[in-house]
Amino acid sequence: QEQLVESGGGLVQAGGSLRLSCAASGRTFGNSVMGWFRQAPGKEREFVAYISSNGGRTYYADSVKGRFTISRDNAKNTSYLQMNSLKPEDTAVYYCASRRGGTIAIFTTARAYDSWGQGTQVTVSS
Repeated sequence: QEQLVESGGGLVQAGGSLRLSCAASGRTFGNSVMGWFRQAPGKEREFVAYISSNGGRTYYADSVKGRFTISRDNAKNTSYLQMNSLKPEDTAVYYCASRRGGTIAIFTTARAYDSWGQGTQVTVSS
């Protein structure tokens, strides 16, 4: 497993931007794929974005496609989620997650990941 710590959440007005970071330790970061999920009050945790171990493959939920960008810096053991054009419906606790993986398979379900951060709150006001 891996230890993950998110940062960068906060309060932003609709149309604004935030960048979340996820610092990883405990496993060779370059052997891990990363996912970002979010959970709004009263709702189930939902997939947001995925990035392969070398950063060459990404995948997004339809609700964030074109607005969010996932990236990673393997030299810094960190994954990022750049969120632009934020909407009130993006309000949620955002979690990063990891698992062993490579460059082929894409993982979009929470149960596929074995390591989770503690979450960071993102609130978008209208």
